[in-house]
Amino acid sequence: MRRYLGLKRIFLPWSRRDTTQNESSPLIPKASSAKEDDEERNNVTTESRQVGPDNRQDDSRVLISNQPHYRYSFTDYFLKYFLFLCNLVFTVLGLVVLGLGMWGLISKESFAQEKIGSIGTDPMLILVSLGFVLTLLCLSGCLGALRENCSLLKLFSATVLALITAQVLAGIVAYSLQDQVGSYLRSGMLAAMVHYQDDLDLRFIADEIQTNLQCCGADNYRDWELNIYYNCSAPGVLACGVPATCCVDPLENGTVWNSQCGLGAQLLDEFSAQSVIFLGGCLGGMSRWIEQHEGLIGTVGIVVIGVQILTLFISTRLLESIQWHKMYM
Repeated sequence: MRRYLGLKRIFLPWSRRDTTQNESSPLIPKASSAKEDDEERNNVTTESRQVGPDNRQDDSRVLISNQPHYRYSFTDYFLKYFLFLCNLVFTVLGLVVLGLGMWGLISKESFAQEKIGSIGTDPMLILVSLGFVLTLLCLSGCLGALRENCSLLKLFSATVLALITAQVLAGIVAYSLQDQVGSYLRSGMLAAMVHYQDDLDLRFIADEIQTNLQCCGADNYRDWELNIYYNCSAPGVLACGVPATCCVDPLENGTVWNSQCGLGAQLLDEFSAQSVIFLGGCLGGMSRWIEQHEGLIGTVGIVVIGVQILTLFISTRLLESIQWHKMYM
């Protein structure tokens, strides 16, 4: 209490001031402390001259230990291995699609010298391209997540973002040109009918459409006259006929496929032909199928876009965690 409540001593002109240093005057340097400071400076100078590689390493270790350390959380580990497993699955799927495309090209001998010029229009080339792109994309994401490679993850994220943008733009264009979709489908169907006997892929597509939709031709069964083999002026046995997939019952006794059930069908009138073949065209069947399943198509499209957006979010979140971890290692 005396320290805080005591009155300060009043010095008179004739009084003698006490110049001795004590503990009550901390701001005044002590005489002994000056000598200690000189000794400390000499010691510091001597130690600084003796600093070697080991001492510098110790200093760097002290600085590193003082820095904040970023540790992966459970969420970071979960996102890492979840992204790895998903991309691993799609990498295998891409390899399967790529293998199917290559098998189709090899089985049709598309690499032969006489067919190599038309390989660009081969539908199997779509499978090859799709499988190749899917494999490379998912493999970069798989290795980037597993090895914590920022470059691969950035490439993966940028590619997924570009795909999302392209799909959204394609959806907008398709919606704005929905009145012209029918003409595009008609052109594609007529092209498949013209090259029905020459291209096995187009033949397979046309047969699948006619079998599943129970239709024949683009607009009606007489469209098969465009094919040089089914044209009524053709010299072969297929003249004025239609493929067996147009028949109402192409199976005899439910076991044997009758490939000649559509012979001469174009010579019949509609009343007689309706008991043998389907009269309606496939364009109307495709339009009805799209109208009946437009909700499912929209749902599948939204789910696909949503999965890609989720994948983009996971990859960017993991990339941020890896960068923070490497910064404070």
